[in-house]
Amino acid sequence: PARPNGAASAFFSGMTREPLAGERARVPVPPETPVALASPGSTIAGFVRAAEVSDAQWGPRTAINLPSLKTTVGEMAAAPERVAGREATALLDWQPDPAIDKLVRSWPGDLAWDRARSLGLRADPDFDSIVRSYIAENPQAVRLAVR
Repeated sequence: PARPNGAASAFFSGMTREPLAGERARVPVPPETPVALASPGSTIAGFVRAAEVSDAQWGPRTAINLPSLKTTVGEMAAAPERVAGREATALLDWQPDPAIDKLVRSWPGDLAWDRARSLGLRADPDFDSIVRSYIAENPQAVRLAVR
């Protein structure tokens, strides 16, 4: 549960982290903004699996897209509400920032990860599960009541 940094993507984790801690969070892009993301746990599982596979399983290519959940910023905003109630959503401040919006929209909102799938990796099923994982891993950082 680190504090926000200056990265353009920092608001993604802040949308969950800050409201669950009872703090306000700025969302600089519209709800319909597409994103492809993975929880820290899924990302680590991908790194571990990539390190474990044989050369034959890995194949000749050196790069791989890890599994990602295709979602939107609006769906990300709705997940904490389903987990911790309307108080979480009420702490989101939708304040457009054209520069961040332009940058985020230049990132892929969906990725092909067939190679990762063939190695047995899976994407997070939904953003609610990512929120619940954050709560389970960081109970000391959560101030709102969780359902």
